[in-house]
This record gives sequence, C-alpha cells and structure tokens, in this order.
Amino acid sequence: QVQLVESGGGLVQPGGSLRLSCAASGIIFSSHIMRWYRQAPGKQREFVAVLSSRGFRNYADSVQGRFTISRDIAKNTVYLQMNSLKPEDTAVYYCSVNDYYWGQGTQVTVSS
Repeated sequence: QVQLVESGGGLVQPGGSLRLSCAASGIIFSSHIMRWYRQAPGKQREFVAVLSSRGFRNYADSVQGRFTISRDIAKNTVYLQMNSLKPEDTAVYYCSVNDYYWGQGTQVTVSS
C-alpha cells in the first residue's frame, strides 16, 4: 500500500522559510515523478514544483527562485524548501507520485 505523509507546515511570518517533507512508503519514489501542489481557500489546487526520476526540476512562475524541490533517496523522502514566503503562499500543500497517489496535505500559513 502506497502512503505519502507530508510534514513541516506551520505558521511563519512573511519573508520566513519552511521546509516541507513528504515521506513515501510502499513505493520507491525516485523511480517516479514527484510533484508538490497547493490549494488555497476557495481556489483550485495548483502546481508548485516537480522532480522527475532523472532529476529534472520545474517550478510554477509564482515560486520560481524562492522554492526548491529535492529528494533524499535513502530516506525515500522529497522536500520542498520554501524561502522568502509571502502571504499568498498560504495554502494546504500536497505531494503526489505520478499525480496518482496523494498525501493528506500540510497547512502553511504566512502571516504577521
């Protein structure tokens, strides 16, 4: 059974940083495409970042230069380092494997 568990969310002031983690079990995620998405209240879920099995990375324009997706193969975990956070980054963040398996989400709130 595939399970993705996100963690690392919380409340942070504008300009601050957070690192989200997505721990996978039941699947070797490094062989698949990993993505981070987010969903703000009243809005549709939107793409944030992608990391392919070959290490290709891409980001939404809104987070380019501020967010970094990475992985630890030994820990079977993917990360999302978020710097220079803005209030508009407030959302529930989800990780996915091949857009088929999903985690439960972790809340990120950026507010002073």
